[in-house]
Amino acid sequence: MADDPYKILGVSKSASEAEIKKAFRSLAKKHHPDAHPGSATAKQRFQEISAAYDVVGDKEKRARFDAGEIDASGNVRGFDPRAHAGQGGFRGNPFGFGNQGAGERDFQFSWGPGGSTGGQEQPGFSAEDVFSEILGGRRSGGPRQPRPGKGEDFQIAVTVSFAEAIQGGTRRVVLQNGEQIDVKIPQGLRDGQAIRVKGRGGAGRGGGPSGDILIQAQVAPHPFISRDGNDLKMDLPVTLKEAVAGGKVPVPALGGTVNLSVPASSNTGTVLRLKGKGVPGPNPGDLYVRLVVTLPDKPDEALKSFAEGWDAHYDPRAKMR
Repeated sequence: MADDPYKILGVSKSASEAEIKKAFRSLAKKHHPDAHPGSATAKQRFQEISAAYDVVGDKEKRARFDAGEIDASGNVRGFDPRAHAGQGGFRGNPFGFGNQGAGERDFQFSWGPGGSTGGQEQPGFSAEDVFSEILGGRRSGGPRQPRPGKGEDFQIAVTVSFAEAIQGGTRRVVLQNGEQIDVKIPQGLRDGQAIRVKGRGGAGRGGGPSGDILIQAQVAPHPFISRDGNDLKMDLPVTLKEAVAGGKVPVPALGGTVNLSVPASSNTGTVLRLKGKGVPGPNPGDLYVRLVVTLPDKPDEALKSFAEGWDAHYDPRAKMR
């Protein structure tokens, strides 16, 4: 009688189907004869592993084995396999190697639909998957046919200007393989957002698709404009005359200079809106301008004389009391 299949696979009797399959894959890959050419020991060990998985890797057989209906060889209890040694052996081992001589089990395996034996599905077991993993997509003895796989994704970090991120544009980047390509920067790009360029990464394997280019974009800050969703915000210095008398004031927006109507008697902190001058797109944002009344950098004697002679009848700190 063969050894306990659970012990051969190194799992407990309460192991899940996934745990059993994982253990089998690991052992089969390690002891496969292709990895040990000419080794009788590896061949025998591989047979034992395969036979063990044939029993406990099959949900129905495992239940019958646990109930004591069949033995570790998959035979009904009390059945003598040697009595059938001349009848083609047993079916069920997915990695049979033909006649092994007296005293060894003779496993046969026929490939059916879905990689099953005899055209019947074996729940929980896909020999095709195991062959693909162990043999690189080929069956033992056949030519190596690698499984199709997607090519490598190239990852690149790029810093774009604030204006580029808001308005969009084109940026030339250099890939890991030295190739240079022009990448479209979409309007409204956010800091940390990834740009995917499909099919321009590494070549696919075995006829698989090419990889992609993943561009991690960092947006450089603007000296005086900030972003809040689709809206833009900025502080706009205005002269004392512009704040008091009002009038048209030029605003250096991202798309070019626009004129802003400043109401008379405006104060520092007054917020005015330029509609549609924020982040462009299907739902364009607005540009919010906060006025900052600013005196000249150099002393202005005329302004000083005016202020000294001006009888200001208001207390700007009244609201602080």
